[in-house]
Amino acid sequence: MFMNESKAIVVLQPDLERALFGTSAPVRVLVVDDDPFTGELLKSIGEKEGYEIVSVDDGRKAFRILKSDANFMAAVFNMTTPNLMGLDLVRYMKTEKRLMRIPVVIVAGDTGLKRIAESFAAGALAFLPKPFTAEKLALTLRLAQCSRAGRKRNDVRVGKLAA
Repeated sequence: MFMNESKAIVVLQPDLERALFGTSAPVRVLVVDDDPFTGELLKSIGEKEGYEIVSVDDGRKAFRILKSDANFMAAVFNMTTPNLMGLDLVRYMKTEKRLMRIPVVIVAGDTGLKRIAESFAAGALAFLPKPFTAEKLALTLRLAQCSRAGRKRNDVRVGKLAA
């Protein structure tokens, strides 16, 4: 949280998450893309927005990470990654209770309607066509974070009703 030039208080997303849910760990995003440019873009945006980026260049590596670690605010998958496709990772995540709450953004160079429909059918929250700007990516990550925060609040409400 800080004061900007207009003297208005600006609350950053990580600060808001910490205030609402009491988390103190950095907000982590899993990135799976074999394109070095996308990886660097995501890391620079991550630093600017306060995210910790865990980046791998292979779908199988991402699968291994997800099997042991579900502590991600969001995931950004390239549709076509070596060894295991991004959509296969999304489908796997939607079968695991501990992973299904992680919003997934699919990025792809092919923007045909079939590709977009496949992404949403697999369970992705958003589809981001390449090339994209840093602003579009930052907005999409904020959407994912808000989506996850909304899911957490709904889980708390359901838990109170069930109790």
